Amino acid sequence: MIDDVVDLTARLVAIDSVNPSLVEGGAGEAEIAAFVAGWARENGLEARMLEDTPGRPSVLVTARKRNPADPGRTLLLCGHLDTVNVEGMTDPHTPRIDGDRLFGRGAYDMKSGVAAALIACREAAKLGLAGDVVVAAVADEEHASLGMQEALRHVEADAAIVTEPTELQLIVAHKGFIWAELEVTGRAAHGSRPDLGEDAIAKAGPVLSAIAALDESLGARRHPLLGRGSVHASTITGGVELSSYPARCVVGVERRTLPGETVDDVEAELAALGAAHRILLVREGFEVATNEDVVAAMSAAAAALLGGTPPPIAGASYWADAAFVAAAGIPTVMFGASGAGAHALEEWVSIPDTITVTRILVDAARVLTAPSRT
Repeated sequence: MIDDVVDLTARLVAIDSVNPSLVEGGAGEAEIAAFVAGWARENGLEARMLEDTPGRPSVLVTARKRNPADPGRTLLLCGHLDTVNVEGMTDPHTPRIDGDRLFGRGAYDMKSGVAAALIACREAAKLGLAGDVVVAAVADEEHASLGMQEALRHVEADAAIVTEPTELQLIVAHKGFIWAELEVTGRAAHGSRPDLGEDAIAKAGPVLSAIAALDESLGARRHPLLGRGSVHASTITGGVELSSYPARCVVGVERRTLPGETVDDVEAELAALGAAHRILLVREGFEVATNEDVVAAMSAAAAALLGGTPPPIAGASYWADAAFVAAAGIPTVMFGASGAGAHALEEWVSIPDTITVTRILVDAARVLTAPSRT
């Protein structure tokens, strides 16, 4: 029964999997990964634990094709097991159903998506498809994506669906981001000696103005699904006491990028801001051609279950593991349920949507695991 996806979502929500890289002492993914592996084996599926980083396991769950000689394709379904903090929440790991909503930390982001992928994998095994269906239930998406990067070293696929919550929209693109620091230097001196001191914080003023000007200029280029790229000053630090001239001021910057914008492009932008800079983290954007089989298969499967109307094709402003999957050469889309409260105090996912997503994944798997027609 596909409807048991709701029970599986609730069981996943009940397991604390707060990312320890975000919250000191967070439970991490060990318990939930063990649960997923056990569930998979109980349901006749293969399960392989991955743990290159101690204490941060991911799981590959596989429904094998009916015959090893079949020339079918492999479909990869992806979801993350970790969640963000639960500070301020009441009973965050006690799943609660109210009407057509399931509440609890991770229900929306994204344990319902993991449950949908797992149930779809189980149902695919019953169908005896011509190709494999693999679920990558991964660690650490909310921080450094250790799990997805590890999983991609162990699996090859012809198409992928990341089951992040998308409000039943078919996401074919999302933005990337680059974090950087800009450093402005001055000269330390006692506050009574302006003849010796040079104020690094005051010198950062033109740099901040240049960031604002760069952000305005980025509006000249727009992506049809994602809109414009952006840049903003996120943090600023400098000085040690009120009675001294600050020798150093550091501005943290986030640049949200469009698909096709490279780290070299951003390096050139930062170099023109008038301060030394260093790149801290790069996450590329993602985009898939709308004529790929995975887009057509998901559109058709969703239309068949949604009254004949295909889901809206859209872009996401946020970053997701889809970028790593697509960068591995796997045509990828994102598709998941509606809900609210990702990273917020009250989080819920739509129960009817979770069931619908599961059914759509099963129908799409029939097509995407069939032998290629080319």
